[in-house]
Amino acid sequence: MSSIMTNVSAMTALQSLSSTNKALSQTQNRISTGYKVSSAEDNAAYWSIATTMRSDRSALSTVNDALGLGAATVDVAYTGMNAAIDVAKEIKNKLVAARQPGIDRGKVQSEISELQNQLINIGSSSVFSGENWLSVDSSDASYNATKTIVASFSRTGGSVSIGTISVDLTGVELFDAADQSGILDLEDTTTNGGTTYSVATLDISTLTDSADDIEDLEQMISWVDDAIGGMTTSASNLGAVKQRTNMQKDFVSALMSAIDRGIGTLVDADMNEESTRLQALQVQQQLGIQALSIANQNSQSILSLFR
Repeated sequence: MSSIMTNVSAMTALQSLSSTNKALSQTQNRISTGYKVSSAEDNAAYWSIATTMRSDRSALSTVNDALGLGAATVDVAYTGMNAAIDVAKEIKNKLVAARQPGIDRGKVQSEISELQNQLINIGSSSVFSGENWLSVDSSDASYNATKTIVASFSRTGGSVSIGTISVDLTGVELFDAADQSGILDLEDTTTNGGTTYSVATLDISTLTDSADDIEDLEQMISWVDDAIGGMTTSASNLGAVKQRTNMQKDFVSALMSAIDRGIGTLVDADMNEESTRLQALQVQQQLGIQALSIANQNSQSILSLFR
């Protein structure tokens, strides 16, 4: 039945064209943004997951920066420790040379004093970003013997947790201004004469070739050797922390890449598929416009019946 009140063909063509235009708009949006899920209305579940994972990925980026900062701090302390070991070895060599009778120990002490100054300089200058792990003051209100490096960020269910790598400064510090408990300022109290000394303060300028003085000198050699052993252990511990920090940094970088890939799988648009769909929809749009135009012309044909 032909009717001038209800054009069924035009209504059908218009509905089809509207559907095509909607799909075309969606495809054009995907192509322009690169996302098949760019907002919650596209896919609420995927959008929610992607938003949460992007937030976690941003937190991991911060963790990666913290690991870089921590690795640099450990590296500075490790470098300072190795330098202190080399200087302490030189002090030990000077003391061994001074063990020989007839040696002018005053002149040897002048060399040792310069080496001791170098030890102090190494301790005070091993600083990175305001952190000095080799020369500390345990009486300071802000002092904390346990240093931590932010190492991980994880989410389990609805709760998050932060992982850290800890370093105990009591086994690393060379100098402690508060109680002289560092490796190099710790005093030997087992001397014959009752005079205490540390690696950083020992003085052989007044020692003679007497049996007691020779025994004290040998004790100093042993004390310095013990300090070298302590610093070697500390350097090994710092090296282990440095290696773990670098490994964790590599892992976090790989984890960030994996999260990026996972997010992409959920929300990224397949540009090959979308470009093919765009061409098909453009053809459908043109055909829909033509169909609507033809349907609208059907009403005009009714006029010929009244001529």
